[in-house]
Amino acid sequence: MSFSQLYRFKTITEYHRLMGLPPPEHPLLSVVRIEAVQPPVVAGPVSLVFEFYAISLKRVFNARFKYGQQTYDFDEGVMFFMAPGQVFGIEIEKEATQLPAGWMVLVHPDFLWKTSLSQKIRQYEFFAYSVHEALFLSAKEEATVTQLMHYIEQEYHANIDPFSQNIIISHLEALLHYAERFYQRQFITRRVANHQLLNRLEELLAAYFIGNDLSQKGLPTVGYVAEALHVSADYLSGMLKVLTGLTTQQHIHEHLLQRAKEKLSTTELSVGEIAYQLGFEHAPSFSRLFKSKTNLSPLAFRQSFN
Repeated sequence: MSFSQLYRFKTITEYHRLMGLPPPEHPLLSVVRIEAVQPPVVAGPVSLVFEFYAISLKRVFNARFKYGQQTYDFDEGVMFFMAPGQVFGIEIEKEATQLPAGWMVLVHPDFLWKTSLSQKIRQYEFFAYSVHEALFLSAKEEATVTQLMHYIEQEYHANIDPFSQNIIISHLEALLHYAERFYQRQFITRRVANHQLLNRLEELLAAYFIGNDLSQKGLPTVGYVAEALHVSADYLSGMLKVLTGLTTQQHIHEHLLQRAKEKLSTTELSVGEIAYQLGFEHAPSFSRLFKSKTNLSPLAFRQSFN
């Protein structure tokens, strides 16, 4: 999808100015009520790029929003996360009879400096998710998130003192912990869609390993698989870990081993020839991987069939 208008915000103040909001009470932090946002009127879709973190909870009534190229499948409480530099696209498919409502917490990386979240925030995988992989909340979960955002808003509007930053950081950490819990729940409760994704993964890998792609392109990477399935690498590995206990890389290796065992047991090809057909430039690399997964060398595995 090509977006007709791009907005890049280097500071939270720039975002407030364009969205018709009063200046933020802190240059590195803001809590925004979405119903107060007055975005500029533009024709067609837009895309946004923030140079700061954004944690959003948005409710949209009688409207369909598109985030990136994927339309959300229902409009209950929707929570999504943006890291600095990510592109977030929006397209309203029809005019809403009620305005969007919800919250946004905007946090500049400098606000986290010398705090527990400075490095830890990068470990939350949902900041790397594709934008259509939002978090769908139950009413109870949404109430929990809203309460935490309300706590942050209260502290944001209070007079700054030596305790302000630590209190806000603690609320942010609690918010991110709950989000992590809710994402794990979503992997389970949305299992139909997830199992469909798992089936597509199996079909993709089966076709890749049966065809000529291995010798020509080498082993498929996690990034290649995720892109082919139109999801992010982190989301795919997280979903697979919950459903199967294996990461994407381990699924790739499982297909590789299955193909290798088939060739070792049904052909007279040398180990080097098999390694080449499976996308390895050097046979020792193939042998090391095979032995690490099976506790047998390729030759020992072949001999076990004789």
